[in-house]
Amino acid sequence: MRSLRTVSVVGCHAEGEVGDVIVGGVLDAPGCKTMYEKMMYFWTKKDSLRNMLLQEPRGRSSMCTNLVLSPCDPQADAGFIIMESDEYAPMSGSNTICTATVLLETGMITMQEPITKFNLDTAAGLVGITAECEAGKCKSVAFDNVPAFVFALDKAIDVPGLGTISVDIAWGGMMYALVDASSCGLKIANSDAAKLVEIGERIKRAVQRQYVPVHPENPEIRGVTNFVWMGPFETADDGVKTATNTVVVSPGRFDRCPCGTGTCARMAVLHARGQLKVDETFRHKSIIGTEFINHIRGTTKVGEYDAILPTIKGRGWITSFKQVVLDPTDPFPEGFRVADQWHMPTDL
Repeated sequence: MRSLRTVSVVGCHAEGEVGDVIVGGVLDAPGCKTMYEKMMYFWTKKDSLRNMLLQEPRGRSSMCTNLVLSPCDPQADAGFIIMESDEYAPMSGSNTICTATVLLETGMITMQEPITKFNLDTAAGLVGITAECEAGKCKSVAFDNVPAFVFALDKAIDVPGLGTISVDIAWGGMMYALVDASSCGLKIANSDAAKLVEIGERIKRAVQRQYVPVHPENPEIRGVTNFVWMGPFETADDGVKTATNTVVVSPGRFDRCPCGTGTCARMAVLHARGQLKVDETFRHKSIIGTEFINHIRGTTKVGEYDAILPTIKGRGWITSFKQVVLDPTDPFPEGFRVADQWHMPTDL
């Protein structure tokens, strides 16, 4: 068989969200001093890799791919960059859980039972991992995320066709706009799926036109790129504070898991509103019923912003071991998109 490229990939998902992990066939980024620089190197110079793996016919809209690389931070055991359909994410919870699971279950990082601790270097900063392990299986991954904080609460955003919408803007490792689904007459359920995606994308684009948050420690990270529909926040029968959410990921699909960085952004909002305290457990559920178990481990400052230190816990499962190849005669070396699966609102 002829191939211009051969990339070794371990298939994985975290609470339903696909986050495959590249473990071979890709050279490291040369001359980079940080994982953010490595991320930008691949985005600006080697983006054909992301297109080949994530777009059809090799990929699909509802998946992500992670690239394991050497760390830049000497405290880290490994580094990785996160490739999504429309961007490279500085940080992602589900992708962190997938990458940690693959590193442990393939032996790239030595598994210690019952607990393995190590650090991962990301474009957003150093992330600490605590994995529960038993009989060679990584049963769960908890990660100490970078600080999360709120840029704005109840910001009025004018959305064409919808009027003025109240939006919270927060950083949780990615930039998020968060909106109460009920405020738009919607509920987080498959029955409202088409409206949730279309209206969520419309509100996000309106936010992008009207407000551009800038990360105070890295001004190259700017602008909202993700959207959270928030469900009711309540105390469950077991006494745990619980909520449902769904994140609309461009180009117009739901995150299948509760979304780690989106959860961090929501925890920052809840803390800013006095609804979630340090060390309180927060259970965040996805549209398919999977959940992350989370807490705020402390507080800090990021620039002028009051910030929380969030910890997220979830589970990952390896689904496949595969080699993705590119035949030299394939007419789609970087794949393609078709509007039935790669939806974008038509009025943007």
